[in-house]
Amino acid sequence: MESMALTSDIKKWYPVYTQSRAEKKAYQALLSKGIEAYLPLQRQLRQWSDRKKWVEEPLIKSYLFVHIARQQQTEVLMTTGISRFIYFSGKIAAMPDRQIEELKLLLASPYELEITEERLLPGEKIEIKAGPLKGIRGEIIEYRSQKQLLLRLGDISHSIVVNVSASLIERMNNKS
Repeated sequence: MESMALTSDIKKWYPVYTQSRAEKKAYQALLSKGIEAYLPLQRQLRQWSDRKKWVEEPLIKSYLFVHIARQQQTEVLMTTGISRFIYFSGKIAAMPDRQIEELKLLLASPYELEITEERLLPGEKIEIKAGPLKGIRGEIIEYRSQKQLLLRLGDISHSIVVNVSASLIERMNNKS
């Protein structure tokens, strides 16, 4: 019995879908409830008719991530701005801690990021062998150039395209 209680107390990262354009409000509401959350933001220059302004926009529209134990799922769903958890194979999708850390590393890097909801076909698996993104694994895509790699973010149906010099990429033909 005790081991089951300990298992349910283990915190995992879960992607959640928010209401349209409610990512920041939902994030603040989760924090005010004491729930650990992560909302990846990216600075973008926005153009209005009379001015330009740098704004912080969600990297992945309508998504944020919560670090919770299983019994906190209902509390997350009862939070203003949260629509639902993301499911994969009929179960709520959990993400390894490493994927969240890699996402944070990507946002801290000097590389320009591009998010796509396109279901890109898997390419050659690679690992970045040097620089600030060292150790991150991904898949090369061909539709842009040989200097771009595709990093899948688990089960959230999104991909990140990162510009990386080909000299920093190592093929992972026989690595697991």
